[in-house]
Amino acid sequence: MGLKLKSFSAKEAKDEFGRLLDTARQEPVEIKKNGRSVAVLVSSEEYQRLEAIEDAWWGRQAEEAIKEGTIGEKESEKKLAQWLNAKD
Repeated sequence: MGLKLKSFSAKEAKDEFGRLLDTARQEPVEIKKNGRSVAVLVSSEEYQRLEAIEDAWWGRQAEEAIKEGTIGEKESEKKLAQWLNAKD
């Protein structure tokens, strides 16, 4: 991960769930299991903010596609499948 996050082990997260939730309301919290990052917990407000950013991005993509011309249903399904299966 690029950012330095506060971190809880899976056991700490289980044993101190209330503190985990309180911390996550303030900032993202990384959960580690066996020393490996397995999840990041964020507040519901942060999640909604991230969803809004993603929605805006997809809206811009749709606007660009309209400007460039549209493609057919089959080609759209093919492109969507490629994007969803893309590996980073």
